[in-house]
Amino acid sequence: MTKPAREAAVEPHAELFPHGADVGVRGIGPTRDAAFEQAAFALTSAVSDPTRIALREVVDVTCDAPEDTHLLLDWLNALIREMAVRRLVFGCFAVLIEGNRLRGRAWGEPVDQAQHMPAVEPKGATLTALEVAIRDDGAWVAQCIVDV
Repeated sequence: MTKPAREAAVEPHAELFPHGADVGVRGIGPTRDAAFEQAAFALTSAVSDPTRIALREVVDVTCDAPEDTHLLLDWLNALIREMAVRRLVFGCFAVLIEGNRLRGRAWGEPVDQAQHMPAVEPKGATLTALEVAIRDDGAWVAQCIVDV
């Protein structure tokens, strides 16, 4: 994994932002890969407390898209699909983006209602507030609204 020449002096982090009945997920990091990882972490934090999730199972995800914004949508929607089909909740992510291809990995465990206390069920990442960009301070931001 090679890092881009320009890295921001920002600590990677995830944020949720309000949007009516839905939820905004935002990942911020020194690289595009880190921002995508943090956007996935924000998605999980909308569902459950990520610190309560054991990293027992791993799921590999590969996405291809012509541009970063659609790559983010594909990544988040793949995770939402895996959560629904496998009945998993994730607490850790790794992303490597090369060209138009994302290779990702998510670690988590089966949902336990009593332990994870899921707050919402994500239905899908949307085009609303969709953005993948480098801020003036050099940090990458990856965000969108998720239907819940």
